[in-house]
Amino acid sequence: MLQVKIPATSANLGPGFDCLGMALQLYNRITVETNRPFRITLSGSYKEGIPTDDTNLVWKTMCHFWDLINYPIPNLDLTFENFIPPARGLGSSSAAIVGGLVTANTLAGSPYTKLELLQVANALEGHPDNVTPALYGGVTLSVCTENGVLPRILTQSPNFKAVVAIPNMHLNTKKARGILPDQVHRKDAVFNISHVSLLTEAFIRGDYSLLKEGMRDTLHQNQRAALIPGLLETLEAALETGAYGSALSGSGPTLLALIPNNLEKDVPLSMTKALERHGINATALVLDIDTSGAFTSLI
Repeated sequence: MLQVKIPATSANLGPGFDCLGMALQLYNRITVETNRPFRITLSGSYKEGIPTDDTNLVWKTMCHFWDLINYPIPNLDLTFENFIPPARGLGSSSAAIVGGLVTANTLAGSPYTKLELLQVANALEGHPDNVTPALYGGVTLSVCTENGVLPRILTQSPNFKAVVAIPNMHLNTKKARGILPDQVHRKDAVFNISHVSLLTEAFIRGDYSLLKEGMRDTLHQNQRAALIPGLLETLEAALETGAYGSALSGSGPTLLALIPNNLEKDVPLSMTKALERHGINATALVLDIDTSGAFTSLI
């Protein structure tokens, strides 16, 4: 049997809208048995609302890839083990797309390189900030060029952990993007350009004292605070408790803090308490950074 493990991801990291992302040690798994009648079985923590027919996003992505390379659709028995919460800003759709592409590519004899898979994934997802770390692991920068996405790994194994405070609410990415204005002020664009640059230096040099300032944003977090009660207060609570930096995870509602190892209890507690003051129940996880991206193995 073939198994593909795909990490959750946190996108933007504050100012890096649609270009920065980080892979986390929280995984979905795809297990494949070949030469079996078509079937999709769901397991793991998240099954509700996920289709088990040919409308499933993982399966649709697999079929899309095989269509690209004119490969006949095989008979497969598939098990999708889901531990990445959907519609929470942790890259569940990117995990489905990347997982589907990696699985289909492997079953077809791996005709595409990882870089080629990234181009397909970006075309399907519409932005590369989640799919790049899901494929490559670590903390990544995605540069969109006329020749496609240029991926850069800023750090593969950083010396910090990630706290994700996951509110007990869903937030559709389309809705979270729809609240943003079509145009931005020049001063806000300059602010984010400079802060992405600072954030890049922090990751490359391992100077985490720069993360607090580097993860500040003007383009999307304040705007999305209207959709997530307690967003700004929770990010500030994490900083006051000693986090290196904090930001909205992707389009939310999950909130992210990067912390030293000795704050694994204090920061999650401060974040969940801040959300509780706004009537939001949340689960906080402390996660290491995934270093490999989507990983394929035979079991």
